[in-house]
Amino acid sequence: MFGGTGIFIENAMYAIITDKAVFLRGGSNLDQHFTLLGCEKFRHIKRSTTAVVNYYDITQIYQTDAKACANLIKESIAISTSDKNYKMSDKSKRIRDLPNMRLTLERMVKKAGVPDVSSFVSLGAVEVFRKVRQSHGKDLDVKLLWMFAGAIDGCHWTLLKEEQKQRLLRDVQ
Repeated sequence: MFGGTGIFIENAMYAIITDKAVFLRGGSNLDQHFTLLGCEKFRHIKRSTTAVVNYYDITQIYQTDAKACANLIKESIAISTSDKNYKMSDKSKRIRDLPNMRLTLERMVKKAGVPDVSSFVSLGAVEVFRKVRQSHGKDLDVKLLWMFAGAIDGCHWTLLKEEQKQRLLRDVQ
């Protein structure tokens, strides 16, 4: 995918190893530190473009200064795992990232007064549907209610059981 082997810890990639070099992931103040050390960014040449990513060549440091290298690796791991944990948390998710949802539905839900995933989940499918119906009119397809329920349950709305759909319909009226 990017011309090297990724090295991971706790599902977070923090290094790339190629045939010629070792690269560490930057981030936060580490970018400036790598730049001061003269480390170049990883460049992956594709057919028609070059992708420059936030990984820095530490080969020279690796070969000459084991202690400095170990410290850089620790910092890179800390940044990588922290970023990964944030990315996997509800704080980083958008409503459109949930199953069944897309940008237009996210906008509709936000316009109805539901600002984020936490609010969406805590309100529940029925209340979110009510709010959307209030702001967008009563002629909404009931499938939208089921889409909201599936989004909260983490599944496609067609996988909801018929009794759950009927309960949602009763609760919304």
